[in-house]
Parts: sequence; structure tokens; C-alpha cells
Amino acid sequence: MSELNSDVGIKNGNVFGFEVSEEDAEIVIIPMPWDLTASYRKGTSRAPEKILDASTQLDFFHPLNEKGASIKVFMTPISEDMLDINDQMTPASRDYIDHLEAGGKIQESSEHSLFLAAANEAHDNLRNALKEKVSELIGRNKIPAVLGGEHSVPLGLIEALGEKYESFGILQIDAHADLRRSYEGFDQSHASIFYNVLERVGSVSKLVQIGIRDVSLDEVEKINRDDRIITFFDWQLKDQQFNGQNWKAQVDDIVAELPDLVYISFDIDGLSPSLCPNTGTPVPGGFKLEEIRYLFAQLVDSGKKIIGFDLCEVGSVNEWDAIVGSRALWELVVAANVLNNQK
Repeated sequence: MSELNSDVGIKNGNVFGFEVSEEDAEIVIIPMPWDLTASYRKGTSRAPEKILDASTQLDFFHPLNEKGASIKVFMTPISEDMLDINDQMTPASRDYIDHLEAGGKIQESSEHSLFLAAANEAHDNLRNALKEKVSELIGRNKIPAVLGGEHSVPLGLIEALGEKYESFGILQIDAHADLRRSYEGFDQSHASIFYNVLERVGSVSKLVQIGIRDVSLDEVEKINRDDRIITFFDWQLKDQQFNGQNWKAQVDDIVAELPDLVYISFDIDGLSPSLCPNTGTPVPGGFKLEEIRYLFAQLVDSGKKIIGFDLCEVGSVNEWDAIVGSRALWELVVAANVLNNQK
């Protein structure tokens, strides 16, 4: 790492401007420019390029790692093919979702039925390609990560981890439970990611959700039925705080629920919408980024190992979303780097 690169982020095509190759990297981030199932607002497909651009504006001192610029992290090139497919299918996706939200049925239109079949096939192709890439990275002892895009995209990554590890837990930071069996007919909807994970990845022993505040009755009933799911609803956390409990005590409870191996899934809408106004489905409430940084610091202190992570649902309409998104990504990278270098 050059002295220049520790002071000035160079726009060299890699995240944060770090002079690191995939071969030398300890952490490899795979961008997934995809938002086909986004049902309220599109735009997260452009988040990887916006975050890449904003990432060089950070300073790289971090309280967990004073020499943050020495972290060996690499982001693979953004797939233009994936983005093209997403863009080509988006008009049909809008028409299809508008049809359903107007009370229409899938079977009423052969055009919509054909679109849904094509969308589900496209998701399978993305999932399989990602799983193959992540399996190869794991085989080379890399920490894999995904940068979305909508929250459906990390499924293949988590499946690959499921084949590597006998048991691990997931820390989900999110406004939504994402436990719907399917949503609007999409088998791999952004609203179904953790339903699919729990169905497909048997080695996930615990799903610890924090910040959930927009949830269906069916999802709450699933949470109550499945002893693998521990949910810290946003309203519960806030009520506890209003009655005098501090964030440290709450974080201690969250960390205690996690096993030794942890995958972190960070949907940016887990934060206050003032920090992510253009995310796909913003919800009042949520966390400050400083609270999430503290949570990650306590994970570091606990000695648990981060085996992978994702950051999804960052908006791309204005620079603020990318600025916050790049800093959220930085917190994930630093925590993963520190925890894994302690081992």
C-alpha cells in the first residue's frame, strides 16, 4: 500500500481505491447490480457503481484498525451483462407489479405469466453463478461478500457458505423480516431472502434479526414457530430504551444470541431513513450508523468470526445514499478484517 493511497483515495477501479488484486485480497466483494423484484422503488441496481465512486472519499483511520488503508479488500468488476439484463426486464417488471397492485391475477395475462417465469429463471441463473464464484473464493480462503442491489441477491453466497460450514448464524440488520414464502410470485423476492435461506441452507443454526419494524402477521407467526429465529423488533428496542435500558445492554443481548461463526446481512433500510432516503422501501425508525458500528465493535470484542457479509438496498438517486452506503460497507470490511485476523 503506497503512502499516497493511505492519504488520497485513487479512482483505480477498486473499492476505496486500494491497490489490491483479487489474488492478494483477504476480502472479496462481488457487486450484484440487480433490482428486478423491487416493488416500491427501483434504483438499487446502480448502487454498486455509486458506492464504488463514493468509497474513495473516505479517510481510512478506524478505531478498530488504525491502519485501515492496509486492509486487503478487492471488489470484482461490476457485471455489465447483469445490469443489461436487469434493465431490459425492468419495464416488464413494472407493468407486472402494477398489474398485481391494481388487483390483477398472474394467470389473467399470458404476458405476465411469461415474464414471471423468465424472472424466476434469471434469479436461478444469478444464484447459481454467485454460488459457484463464492465457492471458488472460499476454496482460496477469501472472505466473500456481496454488494447489492436488492436483498434477494446474496442467496447463492449463503448457500456456498452452507456447504463449507456445518453450522453458523446470521445477523440480519433490516427494517423488514424478509420471511415471506414468496412475494408477488417471485420465488427469490427481496422480501423472501431469509425464508429461502432457512429452507435451503440447513447449516444456518440461528437467524438474529434486529431493527425489524415493517412485518406481516404471517412473518410474525413464522418467527414465533421457528426456534432458529430470534427477532429484536425495533419497537421493542425503542420501548426498552424509553424505559432506561441503554444500547450497550441491548447489544450484549444481541451478541449473546449469535454462535461463534457469523454471517452479517446488512439491509441499509435497517438504518433511519434520514440516512437512506432512496432505499427501495424506507421505513421510519431504525438505527444510526454509529449504533451499528458499536455493535460490530462488540462482535469484535466477543471474538466471534465473520465468515461473509452483504450490504444491500442502497439507493442511487443522490450522493447521500452512496456516501452512507460506502461508510456502512467500510464498517463491515473493518469488522471482518479485525475478527478474522484475530484468529
